[in-house]
Amino acid sequence: MASAIVTIHHPVGLHARPASVFVRTAANFPCTINVRNLSGDSKMVNAKSILAVLTLGANQGAQIEIQTSGEGEEEALKALVELVESNFGE
Repeated sequence: MASAIVTIHHPVGLHARPASVFVRTAANFPCTINVRNLSGDSKMVNAKSILAVLTLGANQGAQIEIQTSGEGEEEALKALVELVESNFGE
């Protein structure tokens, strides 16, 4: 298992379009990917589910933990961390 903690800098947080991009990126990998909002003390949720990701309530400035496990876990983690750090490509 691999994990990383990143901070959401996007003005709307991990909502709407950024959440959609995050979920689509996660869905490209065969491994299990979970995410939680450390700022909101949430439980781990499936990063490939848009509804689960939206329930995190990760606003701008929130820290999230991404955990990957299985085939391609390192590549998936790297892609998701880069996505968040690039402000979801905006």
